[in-house]
Amino acid sequence: MQLLDRRFDVSVRPVSGARLAPEAQRSVEQFLFREAALLDDRELDAWLELWDPDGRYWVPRFAGQSEPFTQISLYWEDRILRETRVRRLANPRNWSQQPPTRCSHLVGNVAVQGLDSDGHLIVRSALVYTEWRLEQRQFAATVHHKLAARDDGTWSMRLKRVDLVSCDAVLGSLELFI
Repeated sequence: MQLLDRRFDVSVRPVSGARLAPEAQRSVEQFLFREAALLDDRELDAWLELWDPDGRYWVPRFAGQSEPFTQISLYWEDRILRETRVRRLANPRNWSQQPPTRCSHLVGNVAVQGLDSDGHLIVRSALVYTEWRLEQRQFAATVHHKLAARDDGTWSMRLKRVDLVSCDAVLGSLELFI
């Protein structure tokens, strides 16, 4: 699937409800917490394994942005771009990571919203993201994940949409995954 394939469903508005048993709800929460821990610990290869092969990572540039195809985004990445970013971040000769950026993701208010038209689970959460590289910055966001159930009972990310509260500010360089 190509990055600019407009058939990719970026909507995070559910088309039907989803009722999860308490243990399934807990597995969704644990998935989001594990994703945050992998990012915080810079275990980026393990983080890449959480993705659906056709998954997209999206950070809109504008509040209420409905799609990434006709407007600029802060991030709009497919598998190839995510892997490229991981390789760049891991390269010891990457001058923009001297010293390396450190970060902390605080995930809360996890709520299952429903299902999209393809049956992917839409989950909304709140995020407080702190990073340090020469100075500390903090961001707040609403995050929507579209999760696909794997055959082994785990989840994979079909879409991760991060709506920064300060999306229209001058943000400086964003290098890590939020």
